[in-house]
Amino acid sequence: MNNKKNNKILGFKGEQIAEAYLLRKGFAILQKNWRWRRLEVDLIARKDPYLIFVEVKTRSSAHYGDPLEAVGRKKERYLSNAATAYIRKFGWEQEVRFDIITIIKTEGKVRLRHIENAFFPIETY
Repeated sequence: MNNKKNNKILGFKGEQIAEAYLLRKGFAILQKNWRWRRLEVDLIARKDPYLIFVEVKTRSSAHYGDPLEAVGRKKERYLSNAATAYIRKFGWEQEVRFDIITIIKTEGKVRLRHIENAFFPIETY
């Protein structure tokens, strides 16, 4: 199997792990891989009073750095735009939060970190 396909499978498994984690913590999952135009949000969840946009970053090792390092200003802007589209489409009027879940999955071991309020929305519209 090529690296691109392996990465896609690893990412999918990471999103499943993140979803199960959030459900155990009392979150309601509203959307998975929600798309608007070219934008995508891995998970959209709700835990009162928040609507939470979740970016999941999964790696097979920490060899190339912490998965959190893959979420820079460009990705934050991308997620902010997607959130704005979702909020407008569904008329959400309560608080919004952006979380990041990082997962390092190696040989049966999973190390998950949940960063709540990882960043604030970037106005780009």
